[in-house]
Amino acid sequence: MEHLALFLHIFGALLLVSGATVAGTASELARARRDVREIAALLGAARTGAALVGAGGVLVLAMGLWLVHLTDASFGDAWLQAAIGLFVVAMGLGGAGGRRPRHARELAGAGGDLAEIRRLLDDRFSRVANYASAAAVLAILALMVWQPGG
Repeated sequence: MEHLALFLHIFGALLLVSGATVAGTASELARARRDVREIAALLGAARTGAALVGAGGVLVLAMGLWLVHLTDASFGDAWLQAAIGLFVVAMGLGGAGGRRPRHARELAGAGGDLAEIRRLLDDRFSRVANYASAAAVLAILALMVWQPGG
């Protein structure tokens, strides 16, 4: 069972990181476009990436908790507490940072005003939140690999 839980945990991490990469890349490419249809298509790809992040996040968390139960790991381990805390932060920041790009996708899909779509895509808070979320995910990966003190 431990091997199955570990496999699914790693698969969830791959989904999460891949989804974040797709969403982030598509969003940044959309920012560089001036055609509303192109922006809508790219932000549609970002939506797919966000769905992968959600699925990967659920899987990585559930399987990680199962691994703690199956192994000698303890919820008292500092690296594990840090990883769970960073996971909550990453998901919260990603969700908050995705609101304006999601609104931009909806406007672009309806053929909305390019200036308003650009304003939403260039929103400083959203960009900072999304980059901070990505940094938190990288920190989680480092904690999972090296498990300091574990």
